[in-house]
Formats: sequence, C-alpha cells, structure tokens
Amino acid sequence: MTTGQTESTTDADLEWCYDAVHGVSRTFSITIDRLEEPMARHICIGYLLCRIADTIEDAGHIPPETQTELLAEYDRLLDPESAGSVGAFMEDVEPWIPEDRNDDWEVVAETPRVLRTFESLDEEPREIMREPVRELVDGMAMFTDRYATEGGLRLQTIEELEEYCWYAAGTVGTLITGLVARGTSQERATEMRENARSFALLLQLVNIAKDVQDDYHEENNVYLPAEWLAAEDVDVEAVTDEAHHGGVTNVINRVTGRAERYLDDAQRYLEVVPEQHGNRLSAWAIPYLLAVGTLRELRERPEDVVREGDVKVSRAEVFALLQQFEEGVSRSRLEELRRTMSERPLHQ
Repeated sequence: MTTGQTESTTDADLEWCYDAVHGVSRTFSITIDRLEEPMARHICIGYLLCRIADTIEDAGHIPPETQTELLAEYDRLLDPESAGSVGAFMEDVEPWIPEDRNDDWEVVAETPRVLRTFESLDEEPREIMREPVRELVDGMAMFTDRYATEGGLRLQTIEELEEYCWYAAGTVGTLITGLVARGTSQERATEMRENARSFALLLQLVNIAKDVQDDYHEENNVYLPAEWLAAEDVDVEAVTDEAHHGGVTNVINRVTGRAERYLDDAQRYLEVVPEQHGNRLSAWAIPYLLAVGTLRELRERPEDVVREGDVKVSRAEVFALLQQFEEGVSRSRLEELRRTMSERPLHQ
C-alpha cells in the first residue's frame, strides 16, 4: 500500500471515529467538539477503545463467562507483547452483536478500525493511553467474573461500587490526565493526578444514581449497594418494583450524597488542568457543571429515577451552559457557575 493510500485510509478511519463518538456519548461528544488537535483525536480514540469493553460488559444477553472471555481476548489485542488476533476476536464477538445493532454495537463491530486508528497515533500518546485502557478492560473482566453466577452485576457495598467506578471511569481519568499533563510542571501534574479520581467518580456516581432503571432492565446490573438496599428492606431483584420506590429513592439520595463529596476536588482538577496539546478548559468544565445540574435534579426529584427513569438537566439548560462557554469562561467563574447550577437551572 502506498503512503498516500495509508494516509487516506487513516483520515477516513479518524473521521468515522469522530462520528461514532457523537453517536454513543452526549458528554464526550460535547468534550471532543471543544478540543483541538491533537488532543481531540487522542481523547476520541481513547474513549472508543474503552467503549468497546464497556459495551461488552453491559451486554445482558451475553453469558457472564463469555463476557469475561471476550474482555480477556480484547485485552490481548491491546498488549503489544501478545499475539492476539483481531480476526479471532471478531469471530468470537460477532455472534453476540445484535442484528438490529445500535451505535454502541456499531463501534464493537468496527473494532478493527478503532484499533487501526489507535496504532496510527504517535508513540508517546499511544503508550500513555494503553495502560489505563487495559486497566479498564481487566477491571471489567474481573467484575463479570466475580458475578458470573448472578447473570449480572450485583454490587454489595459502597466500597465495591467505588471500586467499580474506578475501573469504569477512574481509568479514563488517568488516561485524560496522562495526555493533558505532558510537559507541564511536576507540581501541577501531581495535583491533577491527586484529583483525577474525584473528577471521574463524581461523573460515574451521578450516572449510576440517575440510570437505575436502564441499568437493571437493559443490562441486568444493579450498581446501588446491596447493603444500602437491604437497610431499606429492598431486594436487589426488586429494585424497580413500584412497592419499593420509597426505599430505592432513599438509596439514590445516599449515592447522590456520596457523589457530592467529590465536587470540591473535581473543581480543583479543573482549576489546574493546562490548556496545551489542544486541550481546553471548557471540554472538561462542561461535563462537570452538567453533573452539578444533574445532582440538583436528583436532590429535588429522586423519585423520578424509579418512576420515570429520566432525571437529567433539560436541553434548554444544556444550551444555556454551552452559550456561557461560547462567550468564554475563565477558571475564576467556575465557582459562580457551580453555585448557580446547584440552586436552579441556568437558563431560568
């Protein structure tokens, strides 16, 4: 293949990756739209690598032992020392890809393209990304294996929930921090790493608090700690039953309170994150502030999670927040925006 053909193929693959992220994640779509090159492509590809594993781990129709095997096989594809075969992985995963596949499964079906685009990156960002992605994949395999006899995840304690959040989101925070901290001062890089976990756990705990219905009915996973459900006399298999709405609402309130503990450290992460290599403050401040707004909604109407399965900030508020950043927002305004959005919708 000629160099021109290689570059053409890489450009087409990268364009596909950008389109794919817009299909699978509203949050990362907003983030990547605000990054510049080369950070935009690095975050885009790193996220898709993680999303492949996440989709397999969330698949309620795949037996847990098969999920574990597929994740282990995927991990070998990311290991430069392994002889893992993309063809063999695709042969094993394709029977589980739904015929009427959604955007998530489209990414899984295009695993060879995502990996090809990843391998086209320069060595430094590629190697920064590889370890945290593999940690995420290994962690998800560990959890599917741990609950293999349950048919889905049934987390028992708040400590186990935060362990899961680390693998699902903290590893992504490590990936992001590694990429944006290159070339910055040791002091700043250290402060970012110390607060990256809080930033990631905040976002993941908010998702868990608001997605109880979808997690159970679509993925057969219960992330709400069983010990907290038991304190409300709620069996984990009855987490969406109408009779237990009150008890589950109390647990959602506790998870929401846990997430709020990470707000200050997450904000500190934003206050020191450098704008270099195409990184921009707005790319991470917007998801943070959307989490603040979602926490407000969860505090005000937690029962809607179990009654309607739909607690999130309105499109009007999202638009109002985006408009704030179109006009330019300094780090000094983060506290003001956080205070406003914790009290009322921004567009009101």
